[in-house]
Amino acid sequence: MEVFIERCAGLDVHSETIVACVITGNHEEELVKVTESFPTLTKDLFRLLKWLEDYEVTHIAMESTGIYWKPVFNVLEGFFDITLANAQRIKNVPGRKTDVSDAEWIAKLLRHGLIERSFVPPVEIRELRDLTRLRKKWIGHLTSEKNRIQKVLESSNVKLSTVISDVFGVSGKKLLEKLVEQGYVDPNDVESCIHRSMSAKKQLITDSLFGTINEHQRFLIKQSWVHIQQLEELISEIEKRIDGLLENYKEELTILLTIPGIKKDSAANIIAEIGVDMTQFPTSQHLASWAGVSPGNHESAGKRRSSRTTKGNPHIKSTMCEVAWAVSRCRNRWLAAKYWPLASRRGKKKALVAISHRMLRIIYSMLINKECYKEPQLS
Repeated sequence: MEVFIERCAGLDVHSETIVACVITGNHEEELVKVTESFPTLTKDLFRLLKWLEDYEVTHIAMESTGIYWKPVFNVLEGFFDITLANAQRIKNVPGRKTDVSDAEWIAKLLRHGLIERSFVPPVEIRELRDLTRLRKKWIGHLTSEKNRIQKVLESSNVKLSTVISDVFGVSGKKLLEKLVEQGYVDPNDVESCIHRSMSAKKQLITDSLFGTINEHQRFLIKQSWVHIQQLEELISEIEKRIDGLLENYKEELTILLTIPGIKKDSAANIIAEIGVDMTQFPTSQHLASWAGVSPGNHESAGKRRSSRTTKGNPHIKSTMCEVAWAVSRCRNRWLAAKYWPLASRRGKKKALVAISHRMLRIIYSMLINKECYKEPQLS
């Protein structure tokens, strides 16, 4: 086979050890293979860097195994051309599974140009990605704590949620604070806590707060309430940091906000997951496949079998499905007009994935051409 890289290395990365195999030479007759193992401590990673430089290695390949590749990538980034490979696509021949043979196999595949490079965004995008994913986690915890409080309130027959649409809104929070402090809420306290628009429901709100809440239930609510306040502070700090990182991507953020259904948080998630340099993906179809919103391709003996979507990036997929659901509720929108016929034929879940696929390809075109969204005419 044709040799594309004369000086390359394959790394088999584990939590405690790294097996590195260097292959040099252009022809099989002058081929040189050197293999060595290194611990994963930071000083040993720099020793690995020096060892690779001594052999004048130019290209490196390694599997994207868990999170173990990240410290290795951080140390070697900037010194070599690093290819991060999907472990499923570079499996060794069955029956020859050792760390040394795996490292040599990765080096051989890289040498002949047989490894497809995985998308690794630049440092700024990786930092933004960490923040947006952490924000999503904290919001999930925040929702769990709110549901936990609601469960305790229902257990004590406090029916506030049947009267107020948002128990954790401005008025609802004031009433809950009084309830946690005193164990009950006076009619006068209700009047001072609720918004003017709720004054007509004052008596109904007062009656809904009369329950069988005891000291144990007050303690449970207070614990969740303190946790909610802490989570809201953490989320606020994260959002400030996200806003600071988004200052470098104002143009792309403005472009994404022109798409119906996309707000600032969704736009930040999209930038964090796919980046702003669309040249990383050869076509919009590649981006959609990487995100896991493309139909599967399974054909055998001329028969097309399952078209189930392949596994992709779950974070961008969930964001795009949320955006697709939001745009489906928009009136007089082209994307919404595409959604409802699909939903009636194939079901809402499949329709959401289909609209996500279409929107992601639109985003690819917009970012690569630096153009805002233009609403197509409804036919």
